[in-house]
Amino acid sequence: MITIVVDGKEYNVEKDISLLKALRANGVSIPSLCYHPALKKPIGACRLCVVEVCQSGGAAKTALSCAVKTSDGLQVKTSTDAVCAARKKAILQLLTLAPQSEILLKLASDYGIEIPFQPDGCIRCRLCERVCSDIVGAAALKMEKRDGRNYIVSVEGACIGCGTCANICPTKAIRVEDKESVRTIRIRNEIIGVHPLEQCAICGKRFATPRFLEYIHHRTLPHPDVKDHHHYCPSCAKLYLVAS
Repeated sequence: MITIVVDGKEYNVEKDISLLKALRANGVSIPSLCYHPALKKPIGACRLCVVEVCQSGGAAKTALSCAVKTSDGLQVKTSTDAVCAARKKAILQLLTLAPQSEILLKLASDYGIEIPFQPDGCIRCRLCERVCSDIVGAAALKMEKRDGRNYIVSVEGACIGCGTCANICPTKAIRVEDKESVRTIRIRNEIIGVHPLEQCAICGKRFATPRFLEYIHHRTLPHPDVKDHHHYCPSCAKLYLVAS
């Protein structure tokens, strides 16, 4: 065993092992995403595990702790200005690759990094807006500029709760949650619509909102080939229509 000094405190560790492994084994918290103890050779891809090291009176320098080998008398500092600056730089670089990563957003928060805008999963393709207007006909979504940036937002009172916007969204930024007898539709953390759910007249399953059923009724009313309107879920409607 050898002795290293971390932030002024001595630790007895194995010789010639990864400094990151030694630090973590002794409860010293060091961020890292690309390191795993089961892999023998580190690659330092995430560059988060940077620390400041000094050996035998030499000059202190920043280095990736996953790639540094432990040696007797090694001096380590884990939170100097240089270390924090290097970690912030690494976090920002990683965020450009994965801007919606929860772990990266948490790291950014921990290190006081201000992100110009919070990623919301929306790529501004406007599919939801267009399908709601051109196909469904409800026109319940629109693009609105907030602080110089475009956002898909709801048109107050226009949502009929069909969920088509969520079904067509390529990044799943719009979410539909059916809980008990209520359907809630969200984009980001904003609620687009909250609707009660009607029960199927045959099986009792909650399947559609009253506004959607009423909307469909009025849309298809003039069509000569539409059969009597009913409150059947898709599965029961299919069985009913086949049987009849």
